[in-house]
This record gives sequence, structure tokens and C-alpha cells, in this order.
Amino acid sequence: MLLVVFSCDTFGSRTNETSVVFVGDLLLDRGVRNRIEHLGMNSLFHSSINSVFESSDIVIANLECPATAIKEPINKKFIFRAEPSWLMSLKDQGITHLNMANNHSMDQGRNGLVDTNKNIVNSGLISLGYGVNTEKACQPQLIATAPRNIYVFSSLQVPSENWTFLENKPCVCEDSFETISDKIKKLKIEEPNSVVIIQLHWGAEHTMVPLTYQKQQAYQLIDSGADGIIGHHPHTIQTVELYKQKPIYYSIGNFIFDQNKPINSKGLLVKLKVNKTDVVFDHSEFTIEKCTPKIL
Repeated sequence: MLLVVFSCDTFGSRTNETSVVFVGDLLLDRGVRNRIEHLGMNSLFHSSINSVFESSDIVIANLECPATAIKEPINKKFIFRAEPSWLMSLKDQGITHLNMANNHSMDQGRNGLVDTNKNIVNSGLISLGYGVNTEKACQPQLIATAPRNIYVFSSLQVPSENWTFLENKPCVCEDSFETISDKIKKLKIEEPNSVVIIQLHWGAEHTMVPLTYQKQQAYQLIDSGADGIIGHHPHTIQTVELYKQKPIYYSIGNFIFDQNKPINSKGLLVKLKVNKTDVVFDHSEFTIEKCTPKIL
């Protein structure tokens, strides 16, 4: 377990606190679909997870599939689709935000992408990393304002199969690291007391360590002012590193998923606590059995 505490503001007293939880890849298709259809959505949430979610203000998961009734699959190897009605169950279980900046949000084409965002919003959830154009998709998203502002940048950093990126069409964010760095610097100048978290869908699948260039990219973001980095896509837990006392979670692994290999059957639940003076990161490891995560 990693516990990181750093102070961002030497003034003021601790009067309140915001807690944010990050979990990794959440799939609602294939083997997970079979479980839902037989046992219901509630079967995917163990009491050990529920207790953490209930005690948190914000819970962010990476939605690894479109949630739409539209069936317009693009030509690619792995194609997913979830039922829109299942999103409400995610909200009922305590999830508040769903990251869409990944390589599966477009599995049912652009219409499916747009419909997924609509269904997320209609379910009372908030999408991250999506917009009606690239400018909107890549804006830093304000997820909390008290005791100070917390922003999340979300960006897809792996290739998308048979997907045409069009700057002025609905899309997920695919900002370059240089662009993200510039936006962080600008935000930190405007709001030096804000907390900035970077959420990246990146890296090599089914590997245990980050690629060399990822480390340099992560350092660049921290040097630009990021307070922490949360990664997913490899479907494994990768290295957790401290750089300048800021945590880099290269990959927090799966959350709700149907992969059965031991390396794919573990994940990290990262908890961020922010008050007026401190930013605290902590994490717990969980196992995944029959698609259901359970904290060790």
C-alpha cells in the first residue's frame, strides 16, 4: 500500500474534505453480460467495494464499452456493447463518473458513441473525456469545488482500430502529451491551488511494467504541474512510482471484467483525499472472481 501526503497550500485550516475513488476497466459485455443476465447487476458489486464507494464523494471508472441500443459495429477485433439500462445500476452502486477516453467507446460507431454519452447523462452520471468536438472532449473537467477545485484530464493514448478522428465531430479526447502539458501549466497559473489529476488510457496490454517512453511522458506531466496520474488499458496492475512526491499509477488494472488469467484478475482502487492543505493518495488491492471485484 502506498500512502502519499503532500501539501499544496500552507495557508488555511482543514474544514472539510473531498474523497475521490478511481477504479479501472469496467466491461459490461461478453462474460460480464452473461453474469448480469443470469444474476443481475448487483452480483458485480461485493460489500467490500460498496463500503468504499458509500464513504466516497466521487467514484470514477473507465467504461470499457459503449452503452447503447445502437448496433453499428466498426471493423475491429474486439467489439463490445452494453445495455443502456445497466448504467442506472452503476449509479445506484455509487459510481458517479465514467471515463469514455478509451479504445472501446467507438465500438458501435460515432452514433453509438454519441448515444452512449446521452445514456450516461440520462442515468445521472457524468462522462469524462468525451465531447461534441475535440475542443470540448479535451477540456479539463471540474469534478469538485470544495474545499478547492479538483480537475481531471482524460485522454486516449493508444491507437483506435478503424476509427477516423475528426476534429469537429463527436469524439473522445486524444490530446498529445505536449498539449496536455500546456493545458496543465495554463490551469496551474490561473488556479495555483487547484488539484489536477491526469487519467490516461495507455500502455501495452497484459504487461506488468510501463514502457520506457511512458515514464518520460509521466514525468513531463508531473513537471507541468499534475498532482497525480491514473492509468489503465493494460488489464494488469503495473508499477506505482513516486516522482517528485507525486504518484504515478501506470495501470490500475481491471475493475469489473471477465478475463481469468491471474495477472488480469487483480486491480487497484485508488483513493484521493483533498482538503485545504493536503492531497493524500492511498490504494487498496482487490481480486476479481467471476467478474466481481473484492478487496483483499
